[in-house]
Amino acid sequence: MATPIFDRETWLDISVNIIPLCIIGFFVALFVVASPWAIEGLTSAVGFGLLIVPFVLLAYLTYFAARLIEDAESE
Repeated sequence: MATPIFDRETWLDISVNIIPLCIIGFFVALFVVASPWAIEGLTSAVGFGLLIVPFVLLAYLTYFAARLIEDAESE
């Protein structure tokens, strides 16, 4: 059986970041599939950038925090 990446306590600790990631991901998918505005030019690029950049940074921060929590628990 494969060992899990993080244990249950770590998942509970990082769930405060996973929930906003899901919300941002929902809005990215919503604006791609059913955009109320036309997707064109700089305006759309800035709009998607304001969603995607925080998503990527929060995902990296969440993974980094989870690794630090795992390392602290193993010591």
